[in-house]
Parts: sequence; structure tokens; C-alpha cells
Amino acid sequence: MPDKSTGDIASDQYHKYKEDVKLMSDTGLEAYKFSISWSRLIPNGRGEINPKGLDYYNNLINQLIEKGIQPHVMLYHQDLPQVLEDEYNGWLSPRIVDDFTAYADVCFREFGDRVYHWTTIAEVNVMAKASFDLGYFPPQRCSNPFGVINCTSGNSSTEPYIAIHNALLAHASIFHLYKTKYRAFQRGWIALNVYTAWYTPFSDSKADIQATKRVIDFELGWIVDPLVFGDYPKTMKKIVGSRLPVFTKSQSEYVKGSFDFIGLNHYSSSFVADNSVEALAMPVRDCISDMMATFTASNNITPSDQYIPTSIPYRPDGLSKMLEYFKQKYKNPPIYVQENGCGLGLEDTMNDTYRIDFLNGYIRSTLEAIRNGANVRGYFVWSFMDVFELMGGYQSRFGLYFVDFDDKDRKRISKLSAYWYSNFLKRKNIKELQEVQNVALDLI
Repeated sequence: MPDKSTGDIASDQYHKYKEDVKLMSDTGLEAYKFSISWSRLIPNGRGEINPKGLDYYNNLINQLIEKGIQPHVMLYHQDLPQVLEDEYNGWLSPRIVDDFTAYADVCFREFGDRVYHWTTIAEVNVMAKASFDLGYFPPQRCSNPFGVINCTSGNSSTEPYIAIHNALLAHASIFHLYKTKYRAFQRGWIALNVYTAWYTPFSDSKADIQATKRVIDFELGWIVDPLVFGDYPKTMKKIVGSRLPVFTKSQSEYVKGSFDFIGLNHYSSSFVADNSVEALAMPVRDCISDMMATFTASNNITPSDQYIPTSIPYRPDGLSKMLEYFKQKYKNPPIYVQENGCGLGLEDTMNDTYRIDFLNGYIRSTLEAIRNGANVRGYFVWSFMDVFELMGGYQSRFGLYFVDFDDKDRKRISKLSAYWYSNFLKRKNIKELQEVQNVALDLI
């Protein structure tokens, strides 16, 4: 981490879940999305369940239900049990399918009587690049010249595609497990989550327009095309060639339609310029250079912005355009916007008017898409409180509620945006905003 921090305690919801759920209820939340840690629940990846982990998740879910808040659960958020990485390289092996499915089976059995919205993997497209191309995320696999670390193992040209292929098959396996074993009496929904940005051609040139289409295929179609159509985009198959794994006929049928809704994480938009001449001249390409495009300079605003194509801050119309794209290309599937928010570093920690403007813009954009027929079922702000960010540690704060990480009690304090969002949820006017702002600032 830039600040040499760890997530060992972080916001400490493990001990403060009752306080946090009360705060959610007071805020007016109707739903709360959280991740179950595979490593916490089943430390060895398979087999024995950790009773303390099981108790914690049951307690959190029960507390949410008691307060009338729907739990939305993410099964995997970049926390593979180390033993599976050591044993067979995790997502690079087809063996991950059986182990991930068995873990999901435990979650459905233990929590599925109260949880109706399940998402298998967070930002699976980002995982491929960050973990197996650039080396940002564990297991930090990459190869020169593509890695941002000193690469000791990996192949940036092939491994991202292998990891995604296995992840899609693992997701489909979980979907079919739930459909055949649990749906009749639990009546829940299964999703896969994908990071999305809206992309616009840098110019009106044919090359930039084609580059933008390529980027969308590589960023979004890579994941969603197999779910909807049963195969990878033709653009990818042509460019990547033999490095792209192939679905068998039975696998294609298995993956196609293996979702009840799609989870979108969306923070920003980017301009795209063609880079095909330089990319095609490279002796070896990774999955990023395969897109044969460059992106505009950025002010970073996403939780893991270093590995995402550089972005233009605060373009809320990009979300409505993305939702319209889903409506047109992917037959208007049910969608939950599972992450949307804004990190302000350590500036304007409490008086976060920029965040209010940001959220106001993106919520309006979501509502515009709904009015135009997009099948959006829900929207989540990232994040409810300040958390340990995977790339930024405690230096980038996304929460509506401030957490004092220097205080052993991890005190939560309402930011101005928390008051704004609560009033929005409760349909209140915000006449007292300036007064509330002064109160919030006095608490620091």
C-alpha cells in the first residue's frame, strides 16, 4: 500500500456490525451489499468451516433482516485462499471450478434462507488484468515488459484470458448449482459483476471509432458476451487468436444464460484513440495492448484507478449511456449498479460537496436510463463508510461516513454526503444542509 497500511482491522465491522446496521437503518438504506470472505469462512479453501466466520456472517445477516435491510452478497472479492493458489495456481487451473462451487454451496446452504441476491465474482475483468497481466493484485503474476512490479512468474500475454475462462465456467457452475438445488425453495437470484466505463472516440476518425468499439468488446464483451450469446466477441477471437481459450459446444450452452441479473461497477468515462499501428508492431502483446488503443489522461477517482484505463472525472452521462448499451445489445437484462462513488483522498474529508455533486449526477443518470426503459433494479453507493481500499489503503476515502482509523474504536462520523444521501432516500428537502455541514465540521 502507498501508506504501508494493512486491512487487518480496517473499519472493524466484525466487532461493530450492530452499530453499523443501526447506522444503515438510520440513514434509510433498503439494501446493503457486502462480501463474504472465502478465506474467513473456509480457511483451507475446502473442507472445514471456521465457526467464528460462520457466526459473524449469520449475525450480520440477521441484524440486517431485523432492520428491514436486504442483504446482497458478493461471494468473491479478490481473496482466494492461499492454499489453493499454492496447490494449483488458483484461477489459472480448471480445478478452481469445483472448489469455488463447493464454497458457494456452503454459502447457499448456510445463508440462502435469508439472502436472495448473490453475485459470484467482483469485477472479474479487472481481476484478470490486475492479477495476471500488470501484477497489481495477488497473486501478482505478470511478465516483462507489461508488469508494474518486478515480475517473478506469469505470462501477461496468455494468463488473463485463461483466468477469465475459468472464472466464467466457475460462475456458470454456481448458477446451475443454485438453479437445480436451491432456487425452488430459496427463490434467489445469481449474478456476475463487471467493471464498466463508458468509452467515447477521441476524434471523429474511423480509426478512433473502431478503436472504441474494440475497447468495449475487450472490457465488457469479454465477460458479458459469453453470458448472453455463449461465446467471446468476434473482435477478440480475431485479435487474440490461439491465446484465447475456446468454449466447447457444451460449455457454450452451459455459460449462455447463466445469470439472473448483471452487476455493474461504474465510476467514470474515457476517451479512446487508436493505437493499432504501434500495437501490431509489438513482438508480444498483453490483454491491454490487444485492444490497440490509448486512453486520455486522468484524475483518478476509482478505488483501484491505477490499473483501469485512465478516466475523465465526473461524467454521469456515461452511466446512462452504458445502461442504454446493455438494453440495446444484451436484450435489456436486469441490472444492479453495485458500485458508484467518488474517492477524495484526504482532502475535504467531511465537507465533501464534490461527492454530493458526483452522486447527484450519477443517480440522475441512472433515473434517466430507467425512464428510457433500462431494466435497472437497484443502485449502491461505494461506499457506506471509509474502508481499506485495495490499492489506496486509507489514503483514498470513498465513504459517506468518516472512519477514524487512528482511533482504536474506529468511530464513525457523518460526512456532509451522508446527510445528503439520507435525505435523498427519505425524500426530504435539504434546507438545513449548511447547518448540518457546520455540525459535521465541528466533529473533526
